[in-house]
Amino acid sequence: VQLQASGGGLVQPGGSLRLSCAVSGGIFSVYRMGWYRQAPGKQRELVASINTGGGSTLYADSVKGRFTISRDNAKNTVYLQMNDLKPEDTAVYYCNFPYTLQDWGQGTLVTVSS
Repeated sequence: VQLQASGGGLVQPGGSLRLSCAVSGGIFSVYRMGWYRQAPGKQRELVASINTGGGSTLYADSVKGRFTISRDNAKNTVYLQMNDLKPEDTAVYYCNFPYTLQDWGQGTLVTVSS
């Protein structure tokens, strides 16, 4: 399984970004998907997850109301819409399967700064 996250960049506080993660390997539609992030000097944390059908989502308190996770099973892709970004959202973002973790891939860097 390969996980390829993209869409990161530099954005000002209050701005928005949409991350994508393309998954190859044939297991995408079978498992719950999640977006994780790792800020400098901190442990990786799960910020959002979505069930196989897309009807059930969970969010960390720190992003609730600002981030939205979605998935397209036909495209084997999971998305993270991030609005009202804050400097504390600065991190490398990864996707993975919370119940069957795969190799992490490179992730995509999100920097929130004025």
